[in-house]
Amino acid sequence: MSARPLLVVDGDSLAHRAFHGLPKTTRDGAGRPANTLVGIANMLITLWDATSPRAILTCWDTLTTPTYRHEAFPDYQSGREFDPALVEQLDRLPGLSENFGFPAAKADGYEADDFLAAACATETAHGGTATVVTSDRDAFQLVSDAVDVLLPRRGVVEVERVGPAEVVERYGVEPSQVVDFIALRGDPSDRIPGAKGIGPVRAAALLQEHRSLDQILAEGRFAAEADALRLYRDIATMRADAPLPPLPGSTPSWSRAATWARDAGLESLAKRLDIRA
Repeated sequence: MSARPLLVVDGDSLAHRAFHGLPKTTRDGAGRPANTLVGIANMLITLWDATSPRAILTCWDTLTTPTYRHEAFPDYQSGREFDPALVEQLDRLPGLSENFGFPAAKADGYEADDFLAAACATETAHGGTATVVTSDRDAFQLVSDAVDVLLPRRGVVEVERVGPAEVVERYGVEPSQVVDFIALRGDPSDRIPGAKGIGPVRAAALLQEHRSLDQILAEGRFAAEADALRLYRDIATMRADAPLPPLPGSTPSWSRAATWARDAGLESLAKRLDIRA
């Protein structure tokens, strides 16, 4: 991996960690919930210091607009309910990122996952490397010799780095097989049911033997579920065609971030940023 990767941050994944990791009594100057804002700001500072990336891109879902995944499979992510205090802060987080000098990717019809894939594809196509920060193991499909994943353990102070060997160790399949693995095994968090009676061990064994879902189906397995399994694979696939903002090499705008924090009434955060400006 390059010493100066593009750091691609799954903003929604980290936002949930921040929301549940900091006191919900944290408020901004207007009395609005601010624990997630403060948590994400602290995480971005820590990530910049720990990884020395050439740039940071933060990636976000749009909760108010369904994606093609929801339209193709209505049960996708059904039943999820977010605390209103978190939703309010999610709307403000792309602006926080941009005030730090870190571009934000968010657009109707796309999930944060898609921006992760697009950023990795774009960066590696130009000979660069990328590091994805997320708690979502679906991102293992992006791993390659030029892309790794950082799984947060305690905030983002402690992380586990996942490369191709670690994907094989965890799942028993290669990164290129991860979407087929998800289709067969299912994904309860996204309400993807998978093949009937197939768990992770059996899914991995089938892919080790047959190499791909297409080959498994071509040999007549799961005939009654074939169309559904192809749909589950499509839903699990992170799209690399999501629109990205320009991603030039950049350094943080600590002074602008401090001004933003002070204007928001987050004085402790502003003072932390002042020291870096």
